[in-house]
Amino acid sequence: MSAPIYNRVALIGLGLIAGSMAHAMRAGNLAGEIVGTARSAETRAIAAEIGLVDRVTDTAAKAVQGADLVVLAVPVGAMGPVMEEIAPHLAPGATLTDVGSVKQAVIEAVAPHVPDGVHFVPSHPLAGTEYSGPRSGFATLFRNRWWILVPNGADAAATDRLAGLFRAMGANVDEMEADHHDLVLAVTSHTPHLIAYTMVGVADDLRRVTDSEVIKYSAAGFRDFTRIAASDPTMWRDVFLTNREATLEILGRFTEELFALQRAIRTGDGAHLHEYFTHTRAIRRGIIEAGQDTEAPDFGRSALSQGKDTAS
Repeated sequence: MSAPIYNRVALIGLGLIAGSMAHAMRAGNLAGEIVGTARSAETRAIAAEIGLVDRVTDTAAKAVQGADLVVLAVPVGAMGPVMEEIAPHLAPGATLTDVGSVKQAVIEAVAPHVPDGVHFVPSHPLAGTEYSGPRSGFATLFRNRWWILVPNGADAAATDRLAGLFRAMGANVDEMEADHHDLVLAVTSHTPHLIAYTMVGVADDLRRVTDSEVIKYSAAGFRDFTRIAASDPTMWRDVFLTNREATLEILGRFTEELFALQRAIRTGDGAHLHEYFTHTRAIRRGIIEAGQDTEAPDFGRSALSQGKDTAS
């Protein structure tokens, strides 16, 4: 068995991503010790009860002491205050990363508080489910998923070491600039989530369709909107508030496309609809060929559930 990549890892926040990191690091012997903490006493108690980490502390300041890797796994809006709390307690030479869905806002909130000698390498794993909390994680969450690094001038050796950890957990690693990351994620994640929340809200308001019909017939596309819309509300509130410009830009483009489809439907332009749907179908085929989903009618959720069950 190979030696751990980090001697002590501190996880600040113990939800889906941090929990999955803990499971994956345990499975691969990637960390000598894993220490965790969370704002909620209930979350800390559950983490201790299920043995999610080797040691649970009641404060972030205690968790980071002596850690050579610190992971900020809290909502984007909480990054700044948490960083202010832990800054005086970070070990010289430690690597600091985060798993936030927005990068420019995180850099602006965290970087001013990073002590000299600590290497801040922002990151974002493009993986997740609609579940949250300390029981939601599983070791295979990151397998064949992309983990984006935004080095932002960080030490190359520290960046390479962190990339090695993520690859050892099964992820593919790439690098981006912060503003480009935020635009890409506005297209691939943030705006689709906002549309899902909106569609579920529209169905709730549509009194011509009863509640029982919405539930009974949700095996159609609406079911997958509800799955996305079940995601953690605090996290997504912070995502939209901190990635405002990119999300609004993509929403503007979406609105233009939607108006064009409305016009085609209104005027009976079947050729335009067929051409548009053929193009979007090809994009779906590209996602499958890239290994980022399966052709299964359930969008691969049964396989995901099996991976979760075996890891918990």
